[in-house]
Amino acid sequence: MIYTVYILFAPQYNKHYTGFTTDLELRLKSHNEFGKDWTARYRPWKLIYTKEFDTKALAMAFEKWLKTGVGRDFVKTLPH
Repeated sequence: MIYTVYILFAPQYNKHYTGFTTDLELRLKSHNEFGKDWTARYRPWKLIYTKEFDTKALAMAFEKWLKTGVGRDFVKTLPH
């Protein structure tokens, strides 16, 4: 199974969201069309970055790193 870490961007709010999934297409649709969670407030979301991993542990570690100060600095360098 492949695990994908992804970063979304909501341009009208200048917000980023980082997560991981095994079904990127469904997860993106979920963020943009369903649910009542935090991401629902900032729709629509644009996918700006993905990275695939062979294990859940590696994906989770990379997602955690992206949420650190250094990781957030990396996110700011991505084209929006």
